[in-house]
Amino acid sequence: MNRHELTDAQWAIIEPLWPKQKPGRGRPRADDRRTLNGIVYVLKTGCGWADVPREYGSPTTC
Repeated sequence: MNRHELTDAQWAIIEPLWPKQKPGRGRPRADDRRTLNGIVYVLKTGCGWADVPREYGSPTTC
């Protein structure tokens, strides 16, 4: 885990508040934690959305 990612303790607080995807509704959602880590990365580093490392998924998704 790098310094731009949520810790397990932080995710444990956020995860119950995150809306759940309803089964059978369209395409499965991208991994929530990975997407949120991408958003945090952009906010902390100030990089452009197109420069989000691929480990966080698509820049469009973030």
